[in-house]
Amino acid sequence: MISARKIYAVITVGAIVGFLASFLQMLEKITLLKNSDAVLSCNLNSVFSCSNVLNASQSSVFGFPNSLLCIAFFASMFSVGLIGLTGAAINRWVRLAYQAMSLFFLGFGLWYFWQSIFNIGVVCIYCVFCFSGLLLINWGWLRLNYKNYGLRKRNLAIVERWIDRGADIFLWCLIALLIVLWAIIKFA
Repeated sequence: MISARKIYAVITVGAIVGFLASFLQMLEKITLLKNSDAVLSCNLNSVFSCSNVLNASQSSVFGFPNSLLCIAFFASMFSVGLIGLTGAAINRWVRLAYQAMSLFFLGFGLWYFWQSIFNIGVVCIYCVFCFSGLLLINWGWLRLNYKNYGLRKRNLAIVERWIDRGADIFLWCLIALLIVLWAIIKFA
């Protein structure tokens, strides 16, 4: 069994990775806004091209850059990760609310990857790091909260045993692998 502090450490690391990637992406977006012909440092090749992603309408779904939303999200996750890392008790409902928020962002991230790969036709390297941070954060919240779901009362005790044995780690790695394969198949 993994201790709560180690899980909060993973959430904190995921938040740091996501925050740094979002912050750097926001700097690139500002550069593009100042000069639409600017050559961005994250434009690696024809597959990894941040400028194409950042210029697409999908990168500002709510009317402002998605990276700004991600900065706020990852800063929030970093804060709660540090609180848990210090050993402070975090209320069950607060943990569940943070998990719901991270699940929303996971769904949003999957949608954004789909848009990036299949509609825009390129991938932003910063988005890859943000999504990696999201996977770590979602793994952590699942690990911290699964006992609170009342799985035994709903005859889903097998899910608890599955998580207790570490099979959820396999699931998160499988999600990451499927996304990588998805991109490879698209760009091969």
